[in-house]
Amino acid sequence: MKKEDLRIVYMGTPDFAVAALRALVEGGYNVVGVITMPDKPAGRGHKLQYSPVKQYAVEQNLPLLQPAKLKDEEFIEALREWKADLQIVVAFRMLPEVVWNMPRFGTFNLHASLLPQYRGAAPINWAVINGETETGITTFFLQHEIDTGNVIQQVSVPITETDNVGDVHDKLMNLGAELVVETVDAIIAGTVKAIPQEEMAAGIELKAAPKIFKETCRIDWNQPNKRVYDFIRGLSPYPAAWCELKNAAGENVVVKVFESEKINEAHNLTPGSIKTDGKKNLFVATQDGLIAIRSLQLPGKKRLAIEDLLRGYQFANE
Repeated sequence: MKKEDLRIVYMGTPDFAVAALRALVEGGYNVVGVITMPDKPAGRGHKLQYSPVKQYAVEQNLPLLQPAKLKDEEFIEALREWKADLQIVVAFRMLPEVVWNMPRFGTFNLHASLLPQYRGAAPINWAVINGETETGITTFFLQHEIDTGNVIQQVSVPITETDNVGDVHDKLMNLGAELVVETVDAIIAGTVKAIPQEEMAAGIELKAAPKIFKETCRIDWNQPNKRVYDFIRGLSPYPAAWCELKNAAGENVVVKVFESEKINEAHNLTPGSIKTDGKKNLFVATQDGLIAIRSLQLPGKKRLAIEDLLRGYQFANE
């Protein structure tokens, strides 16, 4: 079979999913339809906003479906009419069996971790939060339990000491686009030898990647220095770690912290207390050192480097 003859339906929503779709389209693969989330109201005027995947699909004149419910009969019928040989899912929703089991070559998913590690909604965040030095990207066939299907291919990526989640996201997005194309080629060539995740998981401790909520992002200054540092970069730039700090007026202010640095310095401060020169430096005590905050955001304000913020705003030394 030639790549022009394989009918592909692509499913995805955010920027992360655009790269692989673009690689397929520009590579001459036969994308017969795209499925993405319904438009969402955004901004002050609540104007409906396209997902990044829809934006690209519209620009390329690709047929598009935006079902509110994936078990809706009207959607299922429209999907059948595309006569897909293969479906590809990148950063979308959990599919019902009637959808993922429809094409003759099945449905494969691109997941931003080295499965079976970090199954779940936020694999990139949790890999950085947990101080991993390596993560990766995986393609696997969908089956009943989420993120548990047989693995087709994987590529590993180093996580450096200074990478934040945005840096790792971009590395994986670009590699993921290449891996999707390689996986489609392997399916066309009939060379896929998918490996059950149960075999890969034997004898190792699995780490999960659950969805992240606002309360998940609160900094616990009672943790060791490295743990706090990894936590901040694992949530930067989005959704961002936060904490309460006391300003010069004695008020507790909720701030988002985007950049920090580990200072391995002994101290007698209570974890969470502040040490600042009021000019260029703001340190917060942890269990075994100090975290130098390099950029943060006050409520209703834009993100600023700490020296810029301290020109017009002061925190209390404790």
